[in-house]
Amino acid sequence: MVSLRPIFLVEDNPDDEKLTIRALQRSNITNEVQVARDGEEALKMILSATPLPCVVLLDLKLPKIDGIDVLQQIRANERTRFLPVVILTSSSEEGDIVESYSGGANGYVQKPVDFKQFTAVVTQLGLFWALINEPVAEK
Repeated sequence: MVSLRPIFLVEDNPDDEKLTIRALQRSNITNEVQVARDGEEALKMILSATPLPCVVLLDLKLPKIDGIDVLQQIRANERTRFLPVVILTSSSEEGDIVESYSGGANGYVQKPVDFKQFTAVVTQLGLFWALINEPVAEK
């Protein structure tokens, strides 16, 4: 039996955390969702994860270490440099988008305010990264 790789959600807003997890569950995505609520916790979880997650859904505005710094440290680590990281944030600032892609983000998604749209976006992200995307094999 194939073991599903977890989805890592890095989110400090409890409401967005609950909505994201609910949307993934409603989509019948059965990957475990592991949550970090600040950048420091995220790095500890990600850099020590076995197996690596199928995707990291990363907020930008985080306590302790911000999302851009988390992304840079993921990319700087030999083991996690190809790990898919999608920025999932409320920011639509051009500078955040450019900095995220420059830092190696695989995608940038602005969180919709509308509940149905938010659910649809998270569902599509989960389906693609958990079921469709072909990851680089771990060494």
